[in-house]
This record gives sequence, structure tokens and C-alpha cells, in this order.
Amino acid sequence: MILNPFSQHFNTPRWVVLVIDILIVFISYILSNFILNSFLNTFSVEKLVYKLPFITLIYTLCFLYFKTYKGIVRKTGLKDAENVFVSNTTAFLILFFISFIYRQFLENKLNLPNLSLTFRMSYSVIFVHLFITTVAMVIARLYYKWIYDYFFSKNKVVQRVFIYGAGDSGLITRDILQNDTQYNNKVIGFIDDNQSKIGTFIDGLKIYSINDIDEKFIDRNDISEIIISIQNIKTNQLLNLSKSLEDLNVNIKIIPPISNWIDGTYKPNQIKQLKIEDLLGRESIKLKNPIINENIKGKRVLVTGAAGSIGSEISRQIAMMDFDQLILIDQAESALYDIQQSLKNEISEEKQKRIDYIVSSVRDNKRMRSLFDKYHPQVIFHAAAYKHVPLMEKFPYEAINTNIYGTKIIADLASEFNSEKFVMVSTDKAVNPTNVMGATKRVAEIYVNCINESSKTNYIVTRFGNVLGSNGSVIPLFKRQLENGGPLTVTHPDITRFFMTIPEACQLVLEAAIMGKGGEIFVFDMGESMKIIDLAKRMIRLSGYKYPEEIDIKIVGLRPGEKIYEELLANDENTVKTHHEKIMIAKVNTQKCHDNKKLIEELCLMSSTIEKHEQVMGLVAKIKEIVPEFISQNSEYEKLDNITYEK
Repeated sequence: MILNPFSQHFNTPRWVVLVIDILIVFISYILSNFILNSFLNTFSVEKLVYKLPFITLIYTLCFLYFKTYKGIVRKTGLKDAENVFVSNTTAFLILFFISFIYRQFLENKLNLPNLSLTFRMSYSVIFVHLFITTVAMVIARLYYKWIYDYFFSKNKVVQRVFIYGAGDSGLITRDILQNDTQYNNKVIGFIDDNQSKIGTFIDGLKIYSINDIDEKFIDRNDISEIIISIQNIKTNQLLNLSKSLEDLNVNIKIIPPISNWIDGTYKPNQIKQLKIEDLLGRESIKLKNPIINENIKGKRVLVTGAAGSIGSEISRQIAMMDFDQLILIDQAESALYDIQQSLKNEISEEKQKRIDYIVSSVRDNKRMRSLFDKYHPQVIFHAAAYKHVPLMEKFPYEAINTNIYGTKIIADLASEFNSEKFVMVSTDKAVNPTNVMGATKRVAEIYVNCINESSKTNYIVTRFGNVLGSNGSVIPLFKRQLENGGPLTVTHPDITRFFMTIPEACQLVLEAAIMGKGGEIFVFDMGESMKIIDLAKRMIRLSGYKYPEEIDIKIVGLRPGEKIYEELLANDENTVKTHHEKIMIAKVNTQKCHDNKKLIEELCLMSSTIEKHEQVMGLVAKIKEIVPEFISQNSEYEKLDNITYEK
């Protein structure tokens, strides 16, 4: 965007505005006096000369008191006009009162002609003067604004905008956009679904029906943006609305909820692009259990994987609570540093002193033991894990050492040091797994559920689908591909996934810490799964591109270990309802705990002693022995399945 370099200097000095206002008062009185007294043939220059300085003085004092000259002229609005009216009306009333007092009580007693020439004013003249002065001052301000817009805004990129929503929120949005000096926004009209409003006008802007808005309408009016300005809009309503708009060649934006407005107002730069995260196809799940803070209050809390997508959000939310000590562990030192810096701007210095940032790996048994010995954490959120399916398919020993052995280390220490609760973050890929990553998470679930049987610590598992916007998720991938001009890559035309937002995922984890009594796997009712190809098409359209003319989608084939459909519950798991209709508990079979624990210990030992890549077959075979429902897909480990079944 190109800005005129002179525009930054176009802030008229306040004394200039005051001088112009005084000149308007001066000229307006001459004009009003001449008009009225000419009709009566009583116009007198002598009387005018006596009265003019006094009237100008009274108006000037009112300008100084009401500060009418301090408004930014290029942002003139109704508030400025109101201030001018109040100031001028006050000056008129003062003049009226002085003239009335002089006529009734002083004129005959003093009998001073010069005073009469000054204080004996015509009521009709000062009233007409009030009207002319007020109109002239407002017009002058509007003229300044017009000059600025004409000379200093014409080099800006013009954004021709339609606002969806002709209610109070839409009107506020219109005012914000029109008064914005950074972007040259031009509101063309409103869109609304209220039949009584359609066809009517607001300040000269017509209200249209959504049925009127098609490609021809957009092209004819050269519309570049449609801004959705409806407070507390339901997700289903937003979904349907976006579907009706996304095929149009326009950017779709949405204003933030009132709770996110800064100081009760919002600015144009807070209007955000409508994101796929806003369109889950279901209502956003909100828990906001007030008991969570009470259960964290005064506790020593440990978060592993604290720099990851889920771990960092859990860390932020806990940092806002009344914890005693917060220990954040991650092996990614740069990402952990970012969390440290961001929290410095969000919490008090006193709280910052009670947070320790530790660069370490959950695979380091010796280091983890020393940390438990130092802090004795009471509540543990275990989010550390390797999660990228193709990479873990290639390096299963890394997945085992982190996802299984790392979990085992933290879980064992939690029991040894009598921690109150251990909450593990798992994945829907652990259900009937088809890849090493999902299978290792399932093994970790099994170990956590088994150790719960013999420990005083309550072990809880949370399981959910893909997290929108998390590291490695499909959304950032699609965004990068869009920035590079496409195409967007989808592995299979029928592939589907369950999705949730990072805040939803963290709410589940924190809620599980409160609800869990030990041995549960908490899952969300995440509604219907979404087809990835549909998600890709929507992202293309929401970004203002046409599919497939401008950005296309390329089918690249399933990756090793990837399955077409994800599940949240295995076949042998029973679902138990909770106090929240969207949260369920999956009760798992723990009859083989003793045997499974022994197999898991053998697996961890094998993985720690592996020397050659060829030996990974033995590791994966051991995982399949622990998780018999682990059937590999599109992977070199498929040949192990027959061996596993024959056992």
C-alpha cells in the first residue's frame, strides 16, 4: 500500500482551527446583522462595531472551555458536531442572558449610550447568528476532512466493502472503517437476512438480501471484501453463511467477539480473515469449569512437552491460575524460550519467579528423577511426544523411546513420588492403529492404565482428534502451499479427520485433571469427521482464490501408516457419560496388565539397545504383540501382520 508522504503532516495546528472558528463568528455576525437589519432599514455600522468584539469574545471563551478546536479535523464526526453545537448554544444563552439583564434592570438606571451599543442586542440577530455560525463551523470541518480524503487518500488501495449484518455491530463496523486513516475503506452497503430490513437504507447505504449477492453483483460493484459483523453468531450459522459466500471472488472477514475488543472498542486491524478454525461444522465446545483453578491453586504443576502446540497452551492457561510452582520441560530450547518470553508479557513478575523453564528430554531417566526429587510435582500434564506419522514410521525406535519409554519414566516417577494426578495427552490415532506413531501412543495408554491399578496416583488419558493450527497439522501446510501459489496436496480424496481447536483440546486436558479418578480415557464428542479435500477447497475459497482455476488440489497418495478414517473409540471400549454432554469416558480392558507391563519393559530395553536400522522389524513386531489390533497400512511392516496373527 502506498501512502502520500504529505498525509502524515496533515494535522492542522489547533490554533489555526481556533482562529478560523473566530473568523467564522466574526463574519457570521456581520452577515446576520446585515440581513435582518436591512429589512428593517435599521442597519448601523456604529452598533456593529461596538457589539462585534464583545460577541466574538464570548464565543472565543466558549471555544476555549469546550475545546472545540482540539478535535482532529480529518476525523470529524457526529461527536465533533455535537461539541460545536453545545459550545455555540452556550455562547448564545450567555449573550441572551446579558442582554436581558441589561434591558430589564440596567439600561434606564445607567443611561450610558456606549454600553447600550454594546450590551443591548437583538434577540433575533444573535439567534440567526447562532444558526449560521454552527452550520459554518461544521461545514468547515467536513470540508477539511474532504480535502484530506481527496488529496491524501487517493493513493491508497481502495477496499470496497460490504458488511453482513445491519444491526448495531454492523453500524459500529461501518463507522470504524469509514474513519480509518490507514486503509481507504469504502462501505458500499449492508447484507442482512431480516426481511423487514431488506431494501431499506441506513445513512444512504442500501441493505441487500444474501440472495442478491452473486458473482455478477460482486463484479458490477467491484467488491473486494465482505465483513461478517454479527455478535455471538452460532457456528452452524457461520458455517452456512460462509458456504454461501466462499464461492464468490471476495475476501471474507469477521469481527472479533466483544470480549476481545480492546477497551470496549475494536479497530480495523482487529478484523480478521475468516479461518477454517471458525468453521468446524459444529458448535465450539466450552467447558470453563471454575473448579479447575481451585484444584490447581497452591499446587506444584509439571508440564512435559511444554513448548509444543498443546503443551504451550496448557502452560499458558495454568500460568493464569493460582499455582504454587510451575515446571515447564521441553527439549526444544528455542520454542521453550518463546514460551518464556510470551509469558513475561502476560503474567506478573511474582508469578514469573514461580515458573522454571527446563531444557531436557523425558527420555533422560536420571535427569527426570533429579527434577522429581527437587520439585515433587503434585499434578503432571504429560504432553511430550513424537507425533508425525511418516517420520515415526521410518524411525520407530525414536517413537518408542519418546512416546513409550518417556511416558513410562514420567509415569513411574509420578507413582514413586506420590503425585496426585498424571494426565496424559493421547491421540485418536491410538485407536485401532495403522502406524507406528499411533501404536506407540496406544502402548503408552496401556502402560498408564496398568500402573493406575497399583498406584496411589490417579492416571488419566485424554484422547482427541487432529488439532487445528498445531505444529505439523494440515492447516499450516495448506497455508504454506497457498502462499506458494499451490497446489494443495491431499493424500486421498476420501480421507477424513476429526478436528478440534487448540483451546478445546486444552480445555479437555484441564477438565480431565479435575474429573478423573484414575484409569479413564476421556474423549470428546467431536461431531462428524471432515473430509480433508473439502477442507482444502474451503481454505482456497476463504483465501480469495477460485478452485480449481487459480489454485488446484493434487492427490498424492496415502503416506506410510496413514489410514483413511480415524476413530475415537476402539471396538472393545465402552463409553460412559459424564456431567458434560460432549465428554465421554472410554473404559478399556485391563485384564492383561501384568503381561503387558512385562512386554512394554522388554520393548523399552530392546529399543535402547538397537544398533542397526534393520532391527526395527523386531521392535514393531513387539508392538504388534502388545497391541494386536495394530494392522499396518501402506507400510513395510505389513508383512509382520501375518506373523502376529499366527501367534
